[in-house]
Amino acid sequence: MLRLISIGSLAALFFSSTFVINRALSLQGGHWAWTSSLRFGFMLLMLVVILLATQGKKALADVKDIFFKHWLFWVLSGSIGFGVFYALITFSSQYAAGWVVATTWQTTILATPLVLLLFGRSVPRNGLLFTGIIFIGIVLVNIEHATLTSLREVLLSALPVLGAAFAYPIGNQLVWESRKGNHPRLPHIQHPILDNAFARVLLLTLGSLPFWAGLLLVTSPPAPSADQFISTALVALLSGVIATTLFLYARHLAHKPYEVSAVDSTQSLEVVFSLVGEIIFLGAALPGTIGIAGIALTVLGLVAYISFQNKSL
Repeated sequence: MLRLISIGSLAALFFSSTFVINRALSLQGGHWAWTSSLRFGFMLLMLVVILLATQGKKALADVKDIFFKHWLFWVLSGSIGFGVFYALITFSSQYAAGWVVATTWQTTILATPLVLLLFGRSVPRNGLLFTGIIFIGIVLVNIEHATLTSLREVLLSALPVLGAAFAYPIGNQLVWESRKGNHPRLPHIQHPILDNAFARVLLLTLGSLPFWAGLLLVTSPPAPSADQFISTALVALLSGVIATTLFLYARHLAHKPYEVSAVDSTQSLEVVFSLVGEIIFLGAALPGTIGIAGIALTVLGLVAYISFQNKSL
């Protein structure tokens, strides 16, 4: 369990760059559709290079074969787990600071058990008590946000993040279920290349491409700036490649539902990392008493959750 938590926490550190950089781009006027779609364009290029350098041409050929053999599955899981998830996250960054978005994003910890139940998996009900602490913390952070802005901006930032909180674990769980081969409505995908985390992220990225093309057609955003290209490339590397690969690797190591929930719970640390990042790089002020209390409760909920899971081993 300690190994899973450590890898998940490291992933959270790199994930936090998303909230800080996305907020910086929104303050500079960059359109959220380009911020989200460009990230996955850069991810595609980076993952191809990484897989080619580490595994050779055969690995890319295997990825291509698996993708086209089950293209509908990968488009579905990639569009939900990467497309819907990240489009909603970048949209919300227009209306709230990165640490507020990161805190609200922790509702994915509440969403994960529900997603597991949706897929017919059992979850430890006693562990759900600690997620209530996290939820209270999220509510307090958004209350402070409302006092500083308006109810409209709170809704436009919080509701999309709530949708993203469900989309991400659903996409990842689809892949987890397909590998286990126990779900009657999903293909049983067996291939040694799927043991490679970079290959799994590449497959999901490829599956998300139709979503990004459709998003750009619908929104018709103005051309991105040079700074937006550079910043999204940085997010692609830190969060898209490094963090996502670490997170999916930890999830791959999880063999039981409570282990999956524990890995997902490490994302609470993104709150602290995002706040520190905004203070250092964007000159953001410390949150008020209510906001700090919300952050403290969110992190406390994480610690309590992990402690409970360790005692149950």
